Amino acid sequence: MQGIYSGYLVAISYVVAALASYVALQLAGRATHGDGAARWWWRIGGGCAMGFGIWSMHFIGMLAFQLPIPLGYDLLKTFSSLIAACIASSFALWLVTQRELPPLRHALGAVLMGGGIAAMHYTGMAAMEMNPGIVWNRFWFVLSIVVAVVAAGTALWIAFRLRGESRDAWRMRIVAAMVMGLAVTGMHYTGMEAAGFPEGSICTAAGPNGMPVKWLATLVTIAAFAILAIALMTAVLDRRLQERTSRLRFSLGKAKDQLVFLALHDNLTRLPNRVLLEDRIDEAVQKSARSGARFAVMFLDLDGFKAVNDVYGHHMGDRLLREVAARLTAALRAQDTVARIGGDEFVVVMELGEPADAAIVAGKLIGVMSADFHIDGTQIRVSGSLGIAIHPQDGADGRELLTNADAAMYHAKEHGRNGFRFFEPSMNEGVREQLSLMQDLRHAMERNEFALHYQPKYGAPNGPLIGAEALLRWYHPTRGIVPPEHFIVLAEKSGTLVKLDAWVLNEACRQLRVWHDAGLVLAGISVNLSPAQFESTELFDLVRDVLARHRLEPGALTLEVTESTAMKDPESSLVILRRLSELGVRISIDDFGTGYSSLLYLKRLPARELKIDRGFIRDLSQGTEDAAIVSAIVELGRMLDLKIIAEGVETTAQAGLLADLGCDSLQGYLFSHPLPPDDFMALVAREPVH
Repeated sequence: MQGIYSGYLVAISYVVAALASYVALQLAGRATHGDGAARWWWRIGGGCAMGFGIWSMHFIGMLAFQLPIPLGYDLLKTFSSLIAACIASSFALWLVTQRELPPLRHALGAVLMGGGIAAMHYTGMAAMEMNPGIVWNRFWFVLSIVVAVVAAGTALWIAFRLRGESRDAWRMRIVAAMVMGLAVTGMHYTGMEAAGFPEGSICTAAGPNGMPVKWLATLVTIAAFAILAIALMTAVLDRRLQERTSRLRFSLGKAKDQLVFLALHDNLTRLPNRVLLEDRIDEAVQKSARSGARFAVMFLDLDGFKAVNDVYGHHMGDRLLREVAARLTAALRAQDTVARIGGDEFVVVMELGEPADAAIVAGKLIGVMSADFHIDGTQIRVSGSLGIAIHPQDGADGRELLTNADAAMYHAKEHGRNGFRFFEPSMNEGVREQLSLMQDLRHAMERNEFALHYQPKYGAPNGPLIGAEALLRWYHPTRGIVPPEHFIVLAEKSGTLVKLDAWVLNEACRQLRVWHDAGLVLAGISVNLSPAQFESTELFDLVRDVLARHRLEPGALTLEVTESTAMKDPESSLVILRRLSELGVRISIDDFGTGYSSLLYLKRLPARELKIDRGFIRDLSQGTEDAAIVSAIVELGRMLDLKIIAEGVETTAQAGLLADLGCDSLQGYLFSHPLPPDDFMALVAREPVH
């Protein structure tokens, strides 16, 4: 019997084969980039989708073939052919998702996959259950097997080559899928050519126990396109999810790199910070141990930088620091390290041929700093003081080298500035003294070595006693009483100043409560705020909690803020001081006359008193410039409705003149030195308190 083909079903069979090939290529790419169990799920799911597509192509091709007798298909054999297609396709996906595809494995895979496809085809043909059976043409039969193996080998090679996820991979996969579709359909129709149907043959599967052609056609067509569409959509959606995940991973990686950069670099100048600097010095030490190479650590501090901040503002100071960083970087080699470790302090690490090279570079850097800076049309002039320590003679590790270079820098400042000094062992005596004192300072609070002394305040010119100022003292176990000017800077460097300030505030308020409970009526007590504590975000809560803890009215506490601290950032200072004033705390502007106050801001500050700096009192006498300055400050205070207090009064002549000039209250050695709490109590017992 002669069979005929339906052209449009043949075309559909090719489309299904090509679509199945494209899905297989797409899923091969996903399985390649999957992880763990996900890779196996992609292989199994992709193999089933691919197998069902090939199987559907086969039976669509069978539906395209028509004989002049009724046709049907055995259900079990039809299902078995589907299993064969899925197994062959899953094996193919496993093969192409390996890292390598050597020739022997490729050839073996082509034979096994081609055999699986052929098994699927001829099992599907057997499902027709022809009687008498199909007569096979050996030539076309062998050729169909060869075509199946060659097609499988070609498909494996293409899938392996296109499993990547490049941007243009989908275009290449479309072309490859069309080629693979031709190979798969070619195998099918070659196999069909091998089949001969004798005259008088009947299809026994067309009976009631078989699957009718119409049912098979509907099932194959709908299921084939549905499963392939679902598989393709899944691959596309997963691809988009993968791209989104990749973008997120890239963003997270970029954010991580940025965080690492910020952790190791100064935020203002983008130079290495102290952490990265120490790592670079450690690397240089290790390199020196291996090769004997010497290197220098140079510690540079700007001269006159504070004045730039005070006169032009901190924004201009920041611009200047960035310009300094740029000049230093440009003046050095790429392999040298320039770091900013805080404020206006920079450190240079550079490898040396000879120690004299360090002097040449240091002179160059000092010259670079001496040239005028032009920022927003403003000409700014600063200079630099630089200290040099050379490894290994001036230090065995980074900490020692930095300490010695710092000591040499301070000697350069002490000897005229705008120059450099090499480290000498004698320079370290003062540094060692500071380090020892700083080490003791870290344990002083734990050992209860701090105490407050209280200096009385009197109404001008001769009393009565109206209050007291709390002054910190350190009772060192071997050095005796250490005054604040010797350790406050060290406390700031060591990071313990804010904690120490909080202790002072609490202790002063505690002592005032003790005096009140003992019957001493003292109008109030004054406590100094350091710049670090004034800028702390916890200041307001600390003051409120301390007053509540010791049951004090807010008006009993006066917080003294230096003029330079208040004017460092006027707008922020206004916010802080207004909150404290609204709480009821009294505000005093300390050391008035030494800074660069703007009268506009001074008028807006919620202060109640101005405290004239002792520098104007020391040489005060009638007709001097100091007297004129004090008179101007008093007049200014009256205009702003502020009380005026003068500190550092040591003679009766000074007290009388200050009273004549209009000062409201006085404080100094003329009246009393700062006293321990018991001595202050005894003093109060002898004098009336207002």
